[in-house]
Amino acid sequence: MRENNHNQDSKTELKAAAQKRKQQRQTEKKAANRIVTWILAVLAVLVVVLGLMTYHYISSSLKPYDRNSKAEVSVKIPIGSTTKEVAAKLEDKNIIKSATVFNYYVKAHNFSNFQAGTYTFSPAQTLDQITGELQKGPVKKVASRVTVKEGVTVEQIGDAIEKETKFKKADFLKLMKNEAYLKALQKKYPKLLNSTMAEKNVRYHLEGYLFPARYDIYQGDTLRQLVDSMVLKMNQVMAPYYQTIKNKDLTVQQTLTLASLVEREGVTNTDRRKIAGVFFNRLEIDMPIQSDISVMYALNTHKTHLTNKDTAVKSPYNLYKNKGFGPGPFNSPSLESIQAVLNPADRDQDYLYFVADLKTGKVYYTHSYDEHLNTNSNLGQ
Repeated sequence: MRENNHNQDSKTELKAAAQKRKQQRQTEKKAANRIVTWILAVLAVLVVVLGLMTYHYISSSLKPYDRNSKAEVSVKIPIGSTTKEVAAKLEDKNIIKSATVFNYYVKAHNFSNFQAGTYTFSPAQTLDQITGELQKGPVKKVASRVTVKEGVTVEQIGDAIEKETKFKKADFLKLMKNEAYLKALQKKYPKLLNSTMAEKNVRYHLEGYLFPARYDIYQGDTLRQLVDSMVLKMNQVMAPYYQTIKNKDLTVQQTLTLASLVEREGVTNTDRRKIAGVFFNRLEIDMPIQSDISVMYALNTHKTHLTNKDTAVKSPYNLYKNKGFGPGPFNSPSLESIQAVLNPADRDQDYLYFVADLKTGKVYYTHSYDEHLNTNSNLGQ
């Protein structure tokens, strides 16, 4: 009996101990759960705070460094710079807030092909504006300007260049005689320059090929770049007419030669076309063109009245003595004069002479030398 009671007591103690351990485990589990919940809550708060901080950092870094800044900062981007190197330089110059954010911004938008060079940025610019400039390349500042007027010679263009720019006329004229440079231009613009380069006894192969216009010279530009831009402009102007010139059995050199004479002889487009017609009529019957402009170019001077000695000057450019077109242009003609040569007027009237009334500017056209002398006499010239 006592043994049974003892066994019963042992079972009760064991059951009580198990219950106690169970309760203890439940208490520990609850405590652990509370700790885990607290840790998770803290982590969640940290994630939210970190997220907000990151968002604020990125959002802030995407904005201009200083929206109200009026400063201009020069930034030089070397050739071969990586995006990271560009970003670091911009951050160092206080143009952007974060190089890291700039890198991600560039990758996200697939921006590429940043151009080397020296830029002028402002802390007030957006990332979009900055990357846009880097893709286009640095904007050069205009250092000076030079205007090539209609009807001016290479020598006169040299005068304008020396007056308006940092370049010297002597260097410009030297470039006009530089065979290597001229051949390089010919290779680049064969349709434009082949006929002038094939001519002999030419004073300047680019006479007539420097198109009349205003040219901007940017900081760092060279004299060659300036001349390049003039020849490029002429090629652009002439491009629509190359086929017409070929169809008329002319060369570019011949076209520009007549256009340069028409430029100085005529004022209105109507007269320019009629004068071009006179020149073609003379050429057709193997008669010298006999333009005073050619004699003055041969003499390399300007005169109001020419003497017999002047018109007898020995020069391939003297079209009083020499038949045909001569070596080449006498100045830089305008587009209107070029068009006049390609579309002459009144060829069927068989005019061979013309004279302008110096008082009114009106041009009179005649068929014979006697009529021409008569008109001159009536005009008191």
